[in-house]
Amino acid sequence: MEVSGSKPHFDNRRFAFWVELVARGCLGFVIMARKMMIDGELSKLGEEEAHYDFDLFVIGAGSGGVRAGRFSAQYGAKVAICELPFDPVSSEVTGGVGGTCVIRGCVPKKILVYGAAYGPELEDARSYGWEVNESVNFNWKKLLHKKTEEIVRLNGIYKRLLSNAGVKLFEGEGRVIGPNEVELVQLDGTKISYSAKHILIATGSRAHIPEIPGQELSITSDDALSLEELPKRAVILGGGYIAVEFASIWRGMGAAVDLCFRKELPLRGFDDEMRAVVARNLEGRGITMHPCTTLTKLEKTEGGIKVHTDHGEVILADVVLFATGRLPNTKRLNLDAVGVELDKMKAVKVDEYSRTNVPSIWAIGDVTNRMNLTPVALMEGTCFAKTVFGGKPTKPDYSYIPCATFCIPPLSVVGLSEEQAIEQVNGEVSVYTSTFNPMKNTISGRTEKSVMKLVVDAETDKVLGASMCGPDAPEIMQACIFCISAAYNLLGIAVALKCGATKEQFDSTVGIHPSAAEEFVTMRSETRRVSSNKPLKM
Repeated sequence: MEVSGSKPHFDNRRFAFWVELVARGCLGFVIMARKMMIDGELSKLGEEEAHYDFDLFVIGAGSGGVRAGRFSAQYGAKVAICELPFDPVSSEVTGGVGGTCVIRGCVPKKILVYGAAYGPELEDARSYGWEVNESVNFNWKKLLHKKTEEIVRLNGIYKRLLSNAGVKLFEGEGRVIGPNEVELVQLDGTKISYSAKHILIATGSRAHIPEIPGQELSITSDDALSLEELPKRAVILGGGYIAVEFASIWRGMGAAVDLCFRKELPLRGFDDEMRAVVARNLEGRGITMHPCTTLTKLEKTEGGIKVHTDHGEVILADVVLFATGRLPNTKRLNLDAVGVELDKMKAVKVDEYSRTNVPSIWAIGDVTNRMNLTPVALMEGTCFAKTVFGGKPTKPDYSYIPCATFCIPPLSVVGLSEEQAIEQVNGEVSVYTSTFNPMKNTISGRTEKSVMKLVVDAETDKVLGASMCGPDAPEIMQACIFCISAAYNLLGIAVALKCGATKEQFDSTVGIHPSAAEEFVTMRSETRRVSSNKPLKM
């Protein structure tokens, strides 16, 4: 209702506007909108929303950044993403669309694992009747070329995924210069800035090299994936994924490998029983294990690199790989200047929705140092897009995330280890194990055992964790489908645990015979029962 002169009259259009706002429950906005209308400023609301160059600007086009950018664009957002120019070996000025996993991580590493597995397979083939010549040659450079071809192909696919989703891709280095502003250093060195309603940091992490004398003689996993010559003697420092995987790769290709690690067993954080299995298998494959050992100095000599350990040992090597962890890529992002909080590892601190303390800035993936796995970064990117642009606030769910270590043979796990269950469960924990000769080994004569394990809450019968070390472990741990219903025909342990499967349901499942996977549903005799460290609820 308005006053024009002395005679009141209705403006139907404006009246309809108020009715619609009230109908939508926007009472707080009604007050603001009424003031803006009275002041003649209603049109400025749209202008304020539209002044940004982009709704979202993503810094880092790895798995998580690409997923977040694509899905946000599918929700209707105007999205840009920037990434450093492609190179198989990363640096502060090189990277590539696809990120660590695609270019210098999971994908090329798995290709090398496949290549390395053929050596022992050819040995085993003789027992199966194959007349394999005594001299079998391996062409490292051919495999390296094929690997590079594949990552170049994948780099192109990721670029097309972004283009097809309508995401604008910039090549160059991005840094944050304001809560809603990104500066892009282009390939020719010129700088240009863009404004964005939301900024997402997805720059991942980079290999860490410990500071010891001669550290410049070492290499990281980036370099290891692109070596010009296959080493005949390799020393690896580290006990995690990358260390045991490259030990298997190089040993499978015929190199002498020494693996040095600080703990008594490799793969800290995994189930202790399964760690021991991996250690036995690595040793059985001919890898020299050096537990409770670190390196103190590297020296260049005519005969190779002289490697000194803290036990006074000296090992001669062609290559020394430091697989000693990774650090978040935040150094050059200028985050301190805009007030984004970092933790002591220089990882970006975020809330459960991946938002930083600066409301317009978000972060996902390894740069946040939560659970540093590619599928987790994908999940976080999906949740970000749903939260910010999909109208459905969604938290990443970190429970029952399966993972695998692609040593030879591989280890795969999902859920709690026995040690974690003992710490967390109220009451007792039932442990079921099965150790057996894989059927393939009964003919080949290889002495490696497969080991499977289920950890169960004794009171509720819920399966809390599953582990396997042996051929095809990752495929078995997350097979196609597992439905908690009256009939089961495919094993998918990860899905089963996510659905809350009980040991009784495992026992009632019909296995696929003959297969290693069926062992997971035939472990009916309890191996041991242990009491939880957690006090019982009264």
